[in-house]
Amino acid sequence: MNFLIDVQLPGTLVRWLNERGHDALHALDLGLGQADDRKIWEIAAREKQIVISKDEDFFILATRPEDMGSLLWLRFGNCRTRDLLATLNKNWDAIESAFFEGQRIVEVR
Repeated sequence: MNFLIDVQLPGTLVRWLNERGHDALHALDLGLGQADDRKIWEIAAREKQIVISKDEDFFILATRPEDMGSLLWLRFGNCRTRDLLATLNKNWDAIESAFFEGQRIVEVR
């Protein structure tokens, strides 16, 4: 799977995903630090990347009737990077399965 990580999430998430055999890029590495969420969403959709974000704006974009982009929506508050990665690690098998089964929006709480 290919991922585009939103600005507010740590860059270490790129390495974490790469270690699991996925391609991942961080929005900051693409010069998108000041980009509007719609721009990030459009790039991800065009490149067939799953956006990873805590931002509800991406959920709104993903639920538009004509939209076909994918989102891993992290629905937990601010936390340390190690806690974020622990939560993802605990849920990763279910997350991967959901995307492989064709779900476009996967929510993690």
